Amino acid sequence: MNYLIAILMPILLLLGFPFKTILLGTLLLALTFFLPGFDLTMLVQQVLTGMKPFALLCIPMFILTASIVTAGDSAKRLIRVLRALIGHVPGGLPITCNAACTVFGSVSGSTQATVAAIGGTMRPMLLRAGYSDSFSMGLIINSSDIANLIPPSIGFVVYGVATSTSVGRLFLSGVIPGIIIFAAFSVYSFFYSKAKNVGIAPKASRKERLHAIRDGLLLIGFPVLVIGGIYFGYMSPTEASAATAAYALILELLVYRSLTLKDIPAILIDTGMVTTVVWMLIGAGQAFSWVLSFMQVPQQVIPQVLGVDPSALKVIIFINIAYLIACMFVDPIVAIYILSPIFGPYVDQAGIDKVFLGCLVTLQVAIGSATPPFGCDIFTAQVIFKRPYIEVIRKIGPFIAILIAVNIMLIAFPGIALWLPNLAFG
Repeated sequence: MNYLIAILMPILLLLGFPFKTILLGTLLLALTFFLPGFDLTMLVQQVLTGMKPFALLCIPMFILTASIVTAGDSAKRLIRVLRALIGHVPGGLPITCNAACTVFGSVSGSTQATVAAIGGTMRPMLLRAGYSDSFSMGLIINSSDIANLIPPSIGFVVYGVATSTSVGRLFLSGVIPGIIIFAAFSVYSFFYSKAKNVGIAPKASRKERLHAIRDGLLLIGFPVLVIGGIYFGYMSPTEASAATAAYALILELLVYRSLTLKDIPAILIDTGMVTTVVWMLIGAGQAFSWVLSFMQVPQQVIPQVLGVDPSALKVIIFINIAYLIACMFVDPIVAIYILSPIFGPYVDQAGIDKVFLGCLVTLQVAIGSATPPFGCDIFTAQVIFKRPYIEVIRKIGPFIAILIAVNIMLIAFPGIALWLPNLAFG
């Protein structure tokens, strides 16, 4: 049965089947052939079980927020503010793109939404400034992955549900690592621009800067609501997600007036479609993980690699590699839901902090999502920018190297991830 799953899934993936279909279809075929007496209603129960946790309610709210601000004017205003402030320094334009993706991550919680909202505006600017298309797309894809770490993050929500870990603590654990990645990408962009002698723009006047800041000042409300609300204990992550969606609606509908009531039905439909896909992936991931445990696959495979009594470092390294490889091929939500319960006993045995591990796992999601062959953000960029696969991935190498370096730093210094949640929650 294990060999059937291992062979059939890559074949169906290469043939272009949706991943939820691959998961459930493979399970049904394997169970039908190898366990003909298996009660398939148990599979349905596991799918529904995966969708039940209350904490998952914040996902549709964050998806709704992303849909509103993507359809509205927030992303353009954010870019104008950042470009007015730092657009004149060497690498100012890619640093603006990097900062916009980081800040937008605090609005959407989604890498794909960030690629669409920021990339659609920034890529033409980067091309006009003389940057190559491959560099521009590599920057946008990997900067968008900071949205995995900057709260709100759908990856943190799914990991929190899958491992029964505080989502609020997880949100705060990603803030400092996300800022470090932003700083590292900005330094690389600075030296790349100086070496290529591109992207030097005139400095905005004091009047232009003040005008841009005034136009984009209210955007600071998004991180204040999520991070501030959770940090000071005013809101749970679920309440913060609802408040963020309400704030986005008020901002775009009444303040910026970039949307009208006629636009709302289309936004709600888009939110519903994305949420449905996410829920189906969560349910399929839960069912797949349960079947693997039922068949005792982890008990057969993992002890051969880790041994009987592995050290915490060995467990952490193995988990990092497993998530990185998984997210290079499958949707991150599915990878988190399948792998987290499998590794749970080893994490508990080694005494690893689940919040710290959650930050590492979410960083692996960011790296894997932008890494060939099947990183999901690569294909998102292909669809949005209408460029060939090879051109999209040509210059992602330095950004992946930076993400791996930050990952090693986190393993060496766990306090980077744990300081803020420990400060907030004790």
